[in-house]
Amino acid sequence: MKSVKYYPVLLLVLVSLSGCATDGNRSERSEDRESAGAYLDDSMITTKVKTAIFNEPGLDSAEINVETYQGNVQLSGFVESREDIERAVQVARQVEGVKSVKNDMRLKSRAR
Repeated sequence: MKSVKYYPVLLLVLVSLSGCATDGNRSERSEDRESAGAYLDDSMITTKVKTAIFNEPGLDSAEINVETYQGNVQLSGFVESREDIERAVQVARQVEGVKSVKNDMRLKSRAR
């Protein structure tokens, strides 16, 4: 009967040790995640880039998607010409806070 008294203590020790084992993984995962402040900064950069593209004459901003992660901007979507791609990339690069611009935009296929 004495061994039954030790089961709760043994269980508590095992749970405590397993909690310690997961702490290292939790800190690694949190480094991969974006902090709330960085997320807000990226949201502001995205908004600024979208506004700059919208204000650029001749660019169809509805066809250009903007995503930002840690100051790195990715442009995607479909545009009419290579000049539009170059202009959109140039406009995005000029926005304050942009570290780099990745171009994933494509040319619209011409109707035949």
